[in-house]
Amino acid sequence: MTWQVSPDLLGIVNQSGVFIETNPAWQRVLGWPEAEIKNMVFTDFLHPDDVEPTMALFSNMKAGASALHFENRYRCRDGDYRWLSWVAVPEDNIFVCSARDITEDKVRARALKSSEDEAILREQFVAVLGHDLRNPLAAIGSAIRIASRQPHDKTIAAMFASVDESTRRMARLIDVTTDFARARLGGGIPVDLQPVADLSSSFEHVVDEIRLVHPDSQIETSFAFEGVVKCDAARLDQLLSNLVANAVTHGSKGKAIIVSTTKEKECFVLSVANPGKKIPENIRANLFKPFERSEDSGLLQGLGLGLYIADEIAKAHSGKITLTSDDTETVFQLSIPIDAGN
Repeated sequence: MTWQVSPDLLGIVNQSGVFIETNPAWQRVLGWPEAEIKNMVFTDFLHPDDVEPTMALFSNMKAGASALHFENRYRCRDGDYRWLSWVAVPEDNIFVCSARDITEDKVRARALKSSEDEAILREQFVAVLGHDLRNPLAAIGSAIRIASRQPHDKTIAAMFASVDESTRRMARLIDVTTDFARARLGGGIPVDLQPVADLSSSFEHVVDEIRLVHPDSQIETSFAFEGVVKCDAARLDQLLSNLVANAVTHGSKGKAIIVSTTKEKECFVLSVANPGKKIPENIRANLFKPFERSEDSGLLQGLGLGLYIADEIAKAHSGKITLTSDDTETVFQLSIPIDAGN
């Protein structure tokens, strides 16, 4: 009964390579009736590229070996080919075989590989484009700043200031997209780890910049860490900027954001705490993934790359970012081993 209804191709092959017995699945899958199959050697079915490896396997089987999940292509009666995965064992002077049609699996695998290749090419393009845009944009910025020093009225001064801010914002966007592309291509965020004795000054500067952009936001700092950290100070500034900007956007208005540093268990710890509603569990699961944002929560806006890049910077320092969130506040905390990179 199994022989008749099995969806797999079942067969018995003799020492000459002829299928002396086959089940009805051969006709359902490949279109060959049993009467025609008995007049053909198995090599008559093979795709030309599969003849050599299949013949080598058949020789091994004659010497007593079995075949497990051996894949090749068999010709259909209409001329097309189907991928088959074979299991075959020698028994006396014959070989008992079964084959499963895996053509659709192969198609899906090729489609997935093609999609992955296209994604890699897109990210490579983003990385190259970001790199090549930096120099001309820097030249534009320099020209604007030089021109702004020449005598002009208030209207022109405002225009120069606006264009200068736009070029700086474009430069930051280029940095973000380039960092994202590098991380996605497997290289991670590049860092230059050096001993740094004082991170507080640069952190205070980062906070001051955000205060200028968001004068209505209250940001308080408490930098208690004292010591040397082996790190990329510029990257940590970038990480802090992303975390504080996130807190400004999503925290409760009129309540202070607290930025602090301390030492815990031989780790440098940077924390950014903002009052506000609790982040739902379903949002937390994807919070550090790129392009993730919630339409109804208002927690994730824009491209959603800031927290992703912050997390990648933490990993590049052998550290991690953790999140705690309740009904009163949300805290992002970076921990870096003080001897990271040594």
